[in-house]
Amino acid sequence: MANNTWELFDLAGKTALVTGGSGVLCGEMARALGRAGANVVVMARRLQGVERVVREIRAEGGVALPLACDVLDEDGLEVAREEILKQFGGLDILVNGAGGNRPEATTSQERTFFDLDTAGVRGVFDLNFLGSLLPAKVFGELLVQKGEGSIVNISSAASFHPMTRVVAYAGAKAAINNFTEWLAVYMAQEFSSRIRVNALAPGFFLAEQNHDLLIRPDGTLTERGQKIIDHTPMGRFGEARDLVGALLWLVSGASRFVTGTVVVVDGGFNAYSGV
Repeated sequence: MANNTWELFDLAGKTALVTGGSGVLCGEMARALGRAGANVVVMARRLQGVERVVREIRAEGGVALPLACDVLDEDGLEVAREEILKQFGGLDILVNGAGGNRPEATTSQERTFFDLDTAGVRGVFDLNFLGSLLPAKVFGELLVQKGEGSIVNISSAASFHPMTRVVAYAGAKAAINNFTEWLAVYMAQEFSSRIRVNALAPGFFLAEQNHDLLIRPDGTLTERGQKIIDHTPMGRFGEARDLVGALLWLVSGASRFVTGTVVVVDGGFNAYSGV
């Protein structure tokens, strides 16, 4: 047990993998893990994006490795696993950050539920659910080999109460919550009580995929954006750095008795009844 409280959050010597690591939120998570002392493997489909994040981590004195891989490509994930073993000898932390939504799987005034593209719905569900299950399956074995480690899945505020329009996305994130609980129990009972599985559920954070839904070209809020702010007691959208504290807590010794939990980071959105 650490003598200094801050040592509980120290990740020196640990190796962390962040999928979806080129995005706004997961890029900041990757940089934060690097600042905390971890070796960071930054993974996404396109090498250009992950190389940018890796350069930023290295510029701050951290150790980072860029890997281009689709989280739905199990063979590709296994190749990535071998590269991680070669470079770092193992893995301690997995952050399943890959995810997102698609217009063809989202209802609107022009596209009713009955007009949804089935392939689009399947694609969104696969990306958000299988895109976490498959990396947990492939890279989770490395945690089992060590007998300890932490997996953090990325859920959403949409997972608790279905939100208008995002039927496939909300359903997939609800599945993530269930999977998080299931895998936490499985890992602890079948392999090691020191392998922990939790999830982060961000509220509304501005990112590329939702910017135009929430912010007009002139910088004012759209109708949907205003509804969200009105329903968020803290009165603002989240910023990427708002996720860092919760993430570092979940992947470090500071949360050594925490598993099977979904931690909500939403400015009070989920707690507010609207009255």
